[in-house]
Amino acid sequence: MSANTQKATLQRRPLVKKILEGADDNLLVIAGLGSSNWDITEAGDRPLNMPLWGSMGAPVGMGLGLALAQRTKRVLVITGDGDMLMSLGSLATVASQQPDNLAIVVLDNEKFGETGNQATHTSPRNNGPTDSGAGTDLAMIARGCGIADTATVREASEVAQLVKDVRTKTGPVFRLVKVMVEKLEFVMPPQDGAHLKDRFRQALLGHP
Repeated sequence: MSANTQKATLQRRPLVKKILEGADDNLLVIAGLGSSNWDITEAGDRPLNMPLWGSMGAPVGMGLGLALAQRTKRVLVITGDGDMLMSLGSLATVASQQPDNLAIVVLDNEKFGETGNQATHTSPRNNGPTDSGAGTDLAMIARGCGIADTATVREASEVAQLVKDVRTKTGPVFRLVKVMVEKLEFVMPPQDGAHLKDRFRQALLGHP
């Protein structure tokens, strides 16, 4: 079994909790809609978390803008493979701007979790024209766009380094993390987008 088709063993919720452990006012977190949104909330809802609702494909662009506007802060985008596939061009823009305070984590379970767990493009292909068995490699795409610091995380032994990299390493940093397909309880943040925006802005800037 190739590295691109081996079965994922990492669980997303414990992983995200480790990534966000000890988060302080220097860490600004943007999460994609759906599972990533619930993952960061289960790890501990906080005003400097911005979970997106109904904005598929938006978190990397939003994270980039925030990183450019708030150079002294660490900006962390946590999203899924389906979301990332919808906004691949944003990776080229990140590479063009080279923000040193931005890290992107893509939790890849190879499924569109919000619409019925259909296979995404990152899922292994069994009947493709070359029958290679390998799906779309988002880390390779990020590198091809010009983000030099990219890697794929698959094993529990790699998690400690992952956490260190996305929290402290000079960016832009891109990490693709292969996670298990799991049926998990919804842990909802506030669902009022205006409230989330105002809460985030006030926590960051001191006024709504």
